[in-house]
Amino acid sequence: MHANPPQRHRSRPDRTTDRPASSTLPKETVMKTRLSVVAIALSTLVAGHALAADPTVAKTREQVRAELVEAQRNGSLIADGETGLRFNQVSPHLYPQTTVVAKTRADVKAELAIAQANGDLIADGETGARFNEVFPAQYAANRTAAPAAAVVAQGKTRAEVKAELAEAQANGDLIADGETGARFKDLNPGRYPVQATVQAKSRDDVRAELVKSRAVSTN
Repeated sequence: MHANPPQRHRSRPDRTTDRPASSTLPKETVMKTRLSVVAIALSTLVAGHALAADPTVAKTREQVRAELVEAQRNGSLIADGETGLRFNQVSPHLYPQTTVVAKTRADVKAELAIAQANGDLIADGETGARFNEVFPAQYAANRTAAPAAAVVAQGKTRAEVKAELAEAQANGDLIADGETGARFKDLNPGRYPVQATVQAKSRDDVRAELVKSRAVSTN
């Protein structure tokens, strides 16, 4: 009789070691990962809708290119990230300069005097009401004469405007109290010359003076 050969036992692979690593993760970790992915997707979707709803953000490619070209031409792009200086500040001679028309001090004073006389300055900062709106009776005459004065002012030279402003300052005709509309000569009458009042003459008075002047000239 032949002896039975020894049986060889094949080693079976350990199934526990061949399992995917994900199966060994706790369920809580897997759920948190899924929730994070969903939250990121939702936030991206909401942000996309917000950008599409905003017309200032939703720009076409042509608009972005045009703005970039304009910024490059004007030198408004940032040249130095540390200081925040733009190209037109680092090299101003390489870019077109915007001309600003500067007003003289006399021009500013004249405009301020006109605004004060017309009551165009702001009286109430909360409501934005002007003095001629809060006190319409005090500025009614000035508003009536404003169109005619504007037409005349167009033909005036700077010297004439300065002369009128100087005369108004000398006579105290500028507004001193914006709330009440009182002028400087109203608050301090002793500091300014008293203007002679011109009396209105009737037609008969004018005729009498004319006859008198003719009689004197013939004699």
